[in-house]
Amino acid sequence: MVENLLTCTETAEHLGVPEKTLAQWRYHGKGPAYVKIGKYVRYRPGDVAAYLAENTVQPRPAA
Repeated sequence: MVENLLTCTETAEHLGVPEKTLAQWRYHGKGPAYVKIGKYVRYRPGDVAAYLAENTVQPRPAA
């Protein structure tokens, strides 16, 4: 079964960033993994979740 893919708009809303930021991340090889289907860019929800997990920073207690 094919996983529901997110559009750039949906992904940007989920991450709280502008769509233009997603485009810049793709250009620079950053951000969540994405899928190209012809001219369309889509994101797997699992890849977006993994990106968030990989970029989660745990604050250190004050010294």
